Amino acid sequence: MTDYHSPIADMRFVLDAVCDLEGLQRIEAYAEATPDMVDAILEEAARLAEGVIAPTNRTGDQEGSRLKDGSVVTPAGFREAYRQYVDGGWNGLTFEPAHGGQGLPFALGCAVQEMWTAANMAFSLCPMLTLGSVVAISLYGTEEQKAKYLGKLVSGEWTGSMNLTEPQAGSDVGALKTRAEKQLDGSYRIKGTKIFITYGDHDLTDNIIHLVLARTPGAPDGTRGISLFIVPKFLVGDDGAPGERNDVTCVSLEHKLGIHASPTCVLSYGDNDKCVGYLIGEECQGMRAMFAMMNHARINVGLQGVAIAERAYQQALAYAKERIQAGPIIGHADVRRMLMTIRAQTEAARAITYLTAASSDVAHAHPDAEVREKAQGRADLLTPVAKAYATDIGVEAASLGVQIHGGMGYVEETGAAQHLRDARIAPIYEGTNGIQAMDLVGRKLNMDGGAHWKALFAEVRDFTATLPSSGDLGALKPYLEDGLDALQNASVWLMGNDPEQQRNAAAAATPYLRIFGTVIGGYLLAKSAQEADRRLAASEGDAAYLKAKVATARFFAEQLMPPATALLGPITRGADGLYAIPDEIL
Repeated sequence: MTDYHSPIADMRFVLDAVCDLEGLQRIEAYAEATPDMVDAILEEAARLAEGVIAPTNRTGDQEGSRLKDGSVVTPAGFREAYRQYVDGGWNGLTFEPAHGGQGLPFALGCAVQEMWTAANMAFSLCPMLTLGSVVAISLYGTEEQKAKYLGKLVSGEWTGSMNLTEPQAGSDVGALKTRAEKQLDGSYRIKGTKIFITYGDHDLTDNIIHLVLARTPGAPDGTRGISLFIVPKFLVGDDGAPGERNDVTCVSLEHKLGIHASPTCVLSYGDNDKCVGYLIGEECQGMRAMFAMMNHARINVGLQGVAIAERAYQQALAYAKERIQAGPIIGHADVRRMLMTIRAQTEAARAITYLTAASSDVAHAHPDAEVREKAQGRADLLTPVAKAYATDIGVEAASLGVQIHGGMGYVEETGAAQHLRDARIAPIYEGTNGIQAMDLVGRKLNMDGGAHWKALFAEVRDFTATLPSSGDLGALKPYLEDGLDALQNASVWLMGNDPEQQRNAAAAATPYLRIFGTVIGGYLLAKSAQEADRRLAASEGDAAYLKAKVATARFFAEQLMPPATALLGPITRGADGLYAIPDEIL
């Protein structure tokens, strides 16, 4: 497996050209995000990612986490790497200073999180889940809960886990059976089993704060009756220190296709009827808090697709330069096609994901309420696209990486296969990509009468009108116009669908998300190309790098947008073809 090199130049370019980092820095909450500060953070994060975390990727995959005497032991090097991560203050990068965070933009945090993930995806999952726990407790916890838990979670001294899934309740969360019974002291007794709990147990910290969905007695059926509880691994005393062990046990670890070093736990709560939990918010309001946590996590899962695609690209590129088959295979047209496809799709996915985070930043902290509302609408619209499009790209890129390696990619020695194995989970967890597509079509498309996608498409159309009629930038114009026309027609068709014909919308959802991601990705690459062209004309920056930006945008427009544009046909054909064959024949 090749060494990982953080693509700082690409990250900074997206932050500037797509996320308007300069504009974010003008918001009072992000005043500390000066150019010098951003550069220093990216450079220091790269040193930790490349020199400390990345060396644990291959060894962690081979060793895996293991269950010993009821406790999880992580692979060699993980504890030391995590300690350096915490000591460096990285966990609190984007959180509120009131709880010990640094208050920097989520968009910048995305760039840093991408580095951790590309360095070692299995390692990065631990702090990623903690970030979501902080979001949920910050928004819905009591002042006492915030004081007791947030400081340690923000610093990373403690970690968090998210407990939704049960053997009979996966995507259908409303079918969960874990029970929570209120006690005289206001706490609850939790009893049930949760599966697929990422870092549900480990040896990296001295406490784990589980956020657990459960149902109280007499609660309504389905998701309306779900509440959310804080369940510490070790109960926390008034002095803030971990005390007595709670009645929660890791009973087994899943044996998975990839991310072997990430312990995926089966957790049993209340085997001795002594599992103590504390309600977050009100009873039967748990899904609100959990969705806040999940939406944050979905953007970070989208980053996993970007990170794995980047890592696969770096490895495939290095191999193509050194592998000789009638000359280095990097000179073969089909190998170049695959490398350019990975490169272009990775840059598009990175731009979408970072933009989603930047929109969340504006929605969180801009002083103008109307601007905040519009930014929140854009973030909501783009979140399922960032999660699903980017993670699909991660799998496709890792698969192409194996193909470029040929037979050497199919064996484990090169490490190319690990990227594909690790990438494959990302389209599944935090809501499968099919669910993301249904969310986009069923909820996000219709928000505020379609105001948010209409505003985004108008922005794309206005930008396209500014492109010249010739040259590399001019070559992008017809493809963007065709892509946007198809995407807009598909959006209008979906919004005008008879509500009673839900199958048609469901059948269209996945191809619709793909065309959405491709067209918006192409637009953001075109914006980047325009900025690169401006810098070239002004003799700013590395000319070769800037020319590559323009060339990548042109490749994306000419080679990848036309197939996506053709999805308009499948989107508008309805569901009849999916159900033409009876179940018993299928």
